[in-house]
Amino acid sequence: MGFWLFMLAAVLLVPLVMLGFGTRFLHHPPKRINCVYGYRTTRSMKNQDTWTFAHRTCGRLWRKLGLILLLLSLAVMLPLAGRPEGLVGLWGIVLEGVQLAVLIGSLFPVEAALKRTFDDSGLRKKPAPRE
Repeated sequence: MGFWLFMLAAVLLVPLVMLGFGTRFLHHPPKRINCVYGYRTTRSMKNQDTWTFAHRTCGRLWRKLGLILLLLSLAVMLPLAGRPEGLVGLWGIVLEGVQLAVLIGSLFPVEAALKRTFDDSGLRKKPAPRE
């Protein structure tokens, strides 16, 4: 049972971090562009407008994905309580792989939103005129 508790804590770590930082980025993004903390990509660090937009977009996405991953992880791990360590470990590794893929994959929609909203110099694109 001790190994199951360890694996449960391990597989809940990424979803809880995504929920926590998603909420933080959404409501209290880092005030200034920096090289230490925040959603740091070349596109997000062009100017303050891209920085704020990237954090809000990433925050919304991470909150949704974190909640989904949290529920998925619990749904997989709870039935494994009391099962052999090998089975618990295998499913833990699979869950961690899925979580890391989702975490890394979340960069793509945020970068796409930045690209749709800002031009290459970091200026907000003007909306197309309606006909």
